[in-house]
Amino acid sequence: METLTDTTLLQGLNPEQLAAVTYPPQAALVLAGAGSGKTRVLTTRIAWLLQTHQASVHSILAVTFTNKAAKEMQTRLSAMLPISVRAMWLGTFHGLCHRFLRLHYREALLPKDFQILDSGDQLSLIKRLLKNLNIAETVLAPRSLQGFINAQKEAGLRAGQLQADSSDPHSRKMIECYAAYDEICQREGVVDFAELMLRSFELLSNNAALRTHYQNRFNHILVDEFQDTNKLQYAWLKLLAGEHAAVFAVGDDDQSIYRFRGANVGNMTTFLREFQAAAPIKLEQNYRSDGYILIAANAVIAHNAERLGKDLRTDANVGEKIRFLAANNDGEEAQFVVDEAKTLHREGIDYAQMAVLYRSNAQSRILEQTLFRAGVPYKIYGGLRFYERQEIKHALAYLRLAINPHDDNALLRVINVPARGIGTRTVENIQAAATDENISLWQSACAFAKKQAKVSAFIHIIKQLQEQAQTENLPQLMTAVIHDSGLMAHYRNQKGEHQERIDNLEELVNSALVFNPHESSFFEILQTSEAGEALLSENEIASPTFAAQAFLSNAALESGEHQAENGKDAVQLMTIHAAKGLEFTTVFLTGMEEGLFPSEYSLAERKGLEEERRLMYVAITRARKRLYISMAQQRMLHGQTHFGVPSRFVDEIPAEVLHPLSPRKNTAYHSNSQPVALRQIKQLSNTPATGNPLFGGFYIGQIVRHDKFGTGVIIDALSKGESAKLTINFGKQGIKNLDSAFAKLEAV
Repeated sequence: METLTDTTLLQGLNPEQLAAVTYPPQAALVLAGAGSGKTRVLTTRIAWLLQTHQASVHSILAVTFTNKAAKEMQTRLSAMLPISVRAMWLGTFHGLCHRFLRLHYREALLPKDFQILDSGDQLSLIKRLLKNLNIAETVLAPRSLQGFINAQKEAGLRAGQLQADSSDPHSRKMIECYAAYDEICQREGVVDFAELMLRSFELLSNNAALRTHYQNRFNHILVDEFQDTNKLQYAWLKLLAGEHAAVFAVGDDDQSIYRFRGANVGNMTTFLREFQAAAPIKLEQNYRSDGYILIAANAVIAHNAERLGKDLRTDANVGEKIRFLAANNDGEEAQFVVDEAKTLHREGIDYAQMAVLYRSNAQSRILEQTLFRAGVPYKIYGGLRFYERQEIKHALAYLRLAINPHDDNALLRVINVPARGIGTRTVENIQAAATDENISLWQSACAFAKKQAKVSAFIHIIKQLQEQAQTENLPQLMTAVIHDSGLMAHYRNQKGEHQERIDNLEELVNSALVFNPHESSFFEILQTSEAGEALLSENEIASPTFAAQAFLSNAALESGEHQAENGKDAVQLMTIHAAKGLEFTTVFLTGMEEGLFPSEYSLAERKGLEEERRLMYVAITRARKRLYISMAQQRMLHGQTHFGVPSRFVDEIPAEVLHPLSPRKNTAYHSNSQPVALRQIKQLSNTPATGNPLFGGFYIGQIVRHDKFGTGVIIDALSKGESAKLTINFGKQGIKNLDSAFAKLEAV
């Protein structure tokens, strides 16, 4: 491969990108706007550091948030320079911490073959814990406890560091369960995703020799999507950086939309202060969207007060104006999306280049229904992932038991799957005996097998798989798992949808067939020890068991990420959160009603509203050429009719970039003599339907004007004799309860 020269490497970068790539070896914050070439800057920065001998592949740590992003960076780097990308610590936060803990499992007080719990496995363990503690799920919901435990870990806190409110027994119970959960995980040799980060941070904090080693090793740390880092991730990076590493943080505070997951956009401002970085380098040249789309995005996000500030620009044409529709109802809105999609498809645009975005999954039903009836192919993006499917998790649980029969979570999952007559009472007795004798469920079950034939049959299956795991290769072992366990026969005896489950099990064997453990991250982790000793002998690495362990680790680390389906031209349906990082020729942004987007819950706090506005910014910037925004004046949600007014975010888009579309009723949309909000709200009809009851002279769905609150729509009413209590949605002013006798309301 021909080595690129410095000049060739930097060729084609715009001035902002060039400044970022060639920045001196010191702390730097790069504000990378949507579509500004962030990945190119990151990878070129790494290549430039290597090419100019400012760093070696061993002295660079590069952190991303998804395996997909990490693999893309590896591919690009391999194309730029003749280097061994595998020698570089480049991966996700969880992936790198997994690597670190595999290398230092002794210091981390973990078994050599510790397993990773995905979200589903973690929830199963929590349910088992609550049962052992005789805590009903109605008293303490398993998912609530799961969220509590993960939130504490992501904040860097153990149960012993938490103090319960003496007047709140519920919080005390949560803390006690957290402590018990950690004890179970330690005893069973398993770690959840949050534990990967926390255990790594604690080990670096408490082990001065290890900390010094890694601080001396990594003189360049590069971080992608910095706006999505949480408190613990930031602390981990700061600890690794020490006093000398040059931290190159790339992110976009305007696209920070994961506060509910613990992301702290404030880390960007904190970074500037604590790392004494100069003013941010701003990547504002957008290579994705046409001009009108960027004008809208800039105008909306400008209403946020707490931002570092940047404005996207483009050399592309202004393009087409943003089409805005205020449909009479959600059915009309869905039909409009379908009709436009079909028209665009006839004009030569692939369905796969069209995305329908919505704020919440509840909005997708009528869209799916209308697309289906029209015969338009569609796909829900971010559906159930391969390794999260029921039949796959069952098969992997059997594989885990073949490697480690003391994996209690795996045993509980499949002891009676497929059904073999082992009842709940028997399982409870096995669990009780294990608890009393402080042994694993496997050891307890083996004792029960001496007197219960059905348990004995299960034990026999697992022992057979254990023997095969020692001699057969991975595809053979996986075939044995799905057949000897009875899973394949079970699904073949079913009808209908179970054919898909059979296909998935067969695909699992295919994945084992093409899986090469010597090309896996698991192999890279265990091949070289930071402490200078071999973690596994050559015989161990060559063993079938090693391949199975690598396969399980790969499945666990990959399970949280979407694998795109190929080959089908279909309209993409997804939440706005799921759309982050994607781009489409055409975007339909639906459900643009106040209280729906921004969500009703976000309106109670300023930070909540600012995050919703960042979400709107993300939605707008997914579109390359054409953007549709739509709302429904009447919508069915959760079995109730909701009357909507346009979202404040629509008002924040300059009128000159909007092209209003008329619904089927001939209604005027724009009048230059009226404010945008009033123009749009007047689209609602003020003629009550036949038989529509009156409340103090008004009716539900009517548009009214108030001297203080402006224009709104009546969404509920309660008769009080001659007057009525009216519930009115005033858009930006919120929802108000007014008495018709005193409010001086005027029908619009």
